Amino acid sequence: MAFEYRVLPAPARGAKAKGAKGTAERFAVALGEVMNAMGAEGWEYLRAEALPCLERKGLTGSTEVTQHVLVFRRALREATAEAGPPESPEAIAAEAAASLEAETEPAFARSLGPARRAPDAPPRPARPLGPAREE
Repeated sequence: MAFEYRVLPAPARGAKAKGAKGTAERFAVALGEVMNAMGAEGWEYLRAEALPCLERKGLTGSTEVTQHVLVFRRALREATAEAGPPESPEAIAAEAAASLEAETEPAFARSLGPARRAPDAPPRPARPLGPAREE
């Protein structure tokens, strides 16, 4: 089975919550929120890692710091398993014909034709009117 992985930075600070007193409890609340949000999206918590990382220090220097991350994984969906068995050409043609018959043209797409004029309206000028001129 193949998996896809997602790596998130671990929370650096605790979250304020009712009943959570102290740094450890607030940190646990923040960590739980991240894990519950990822679990709701189908991700499984795998592990926490502390990895070294080089950061810039000043103009030319660098220093090594430790980054803490959370690793999540979920199983990849297999395209062949979801597709099912191939359909027969007759079934595909029947489905296409049914979808064409059910398809209706939206009202706004229909041509309304030329604009209708009121019977007592004056005739339109033969050429377009422009700015007024003194003659």
